[in-house]
Amino acid sequence: MDALLALTVANLKSFVRDRAALFWTIAFPVIFVVLFGTLFGGGTARFRVGWVDQDHTPASAALEQAFARTGVLSLKPMSEAAALAQSRQGQLDAVIVVPAGYGAAVARAHDEGASTTGPTSSSASPLLPSPSLTLYTDPTRTGTAQAIEQLVTDVTTGVDQALSGRPPILSVQVRPLSGKPIVTGPSYYVPSILAMAIMQLGIFAAVPLVQQREKLILKRLGATPLPRWTLVGSNVLLRLVIAAGQTVIILAIGLVGFHVQVTGSWLLIAGIVALGALMFTALGYVIASFVRTEEAANGVTQVAQVLMMFLSGIFFPIELMPEWMKSIARLLPLTYLADGLRQVMVGSSPFVPLGVGMGILGAWLVACLAISARFFRWE
Repeated sequence: MDALLALTVANLKSFVRDRAALFWTIAFPVIFVVLFGTLFGGGTARFRVGWVDQDHTPASAALEQAFARTGVLSLKPMSEAAALAQSRQGQLDAVIVVPAGYGAAVARAHDEGASTTGPTSSSASPLLPSPSLTLYTDPTRTGTAQAIEQLVTDVTTGVDQALSGRPPILSVQVRPLSGKPIVTGPSYYVPSILAMAIMQLGIFAAVPLVQQREKLILKRLGATPLPRWTLVGSNVLLRLVIAAGQTVIILAIGLVGFHVQVTGSWLLIAGIVALGALMFTALGYVIASFVRTEEAANGVTQVAQVLMMFLSGIFFPIELMPEWMKSIARLLPLTYLADGLRQVMVGSSPFVPLGVGMGILGAWLVACLAISARFFRWE
């Protein structure tokens, strides 16, 4: 029994000293719990909604307050034309239009509700057609559109129930933004998965680099007559070739297997893929510049991969994240690579304008190149 306990204690000490084992056993599940618990905890997302009041009555003002009380919709009063224009540019998540005549319909519902309690209820005038709220949603952002539609329906149902018990006077007519393609699940995920594949290809370049440095392979290569830029360039070129192959395979599956319609320029797609591959390969060199062992390189790259996969809008729309997570998403390069590919490939609404997103990726590339040039070690 003493030998068993002693051996168990020795194994426990060995486990605790293994930082990689500690991370994958304890820290990694904790990261998943925090991420998924926050993403699906509910009640934290906020949506930017254009509020178009064509009625301008106390009843429409009360309706606006009912939507504002949800704490989820951030209403911005404006004209219908301005609201639709901002929604097409991705600055608004939806637009609600209250039609003229809504206040009169509410007053009529009160009158008819009062008449049903009196002796002359049988002579009440027939109900006139009631106006409908118009909800414009972006078909390229399916998850956000569904969430807002459900929320607007719940609010209008509650307002109806508060109005005198008459048949519903509020209905919601959902319309997609004109000129926007309908983005299906595969249309959203194919460019997202392509962005993820490029990210993994680049940052995992750190692992073989650290492995070769540990085994003194990089030292021997550095001592050859070949210029070091040639050695680095060959590695980068290899990553670009693999990225091109990934792009062809993933797009072929999307086009043939899931009927994804690519609406943008193939040349622009190739340019974004090349920029993303260069940027993430440079990030892989940055990681290799600071970690000393292969185990540490594996841990750091896995952490970076998980954070970017779940906080860059790859699997979960950024619009549904709480504000503090959105702030992190704005700092991650994968956010802009995936957003740019979706914009060009399937016409998705932008998280940021395409030029801005590519500029941010370019800034990441320059910063990573500067850091790796300064700190990368060959031995």
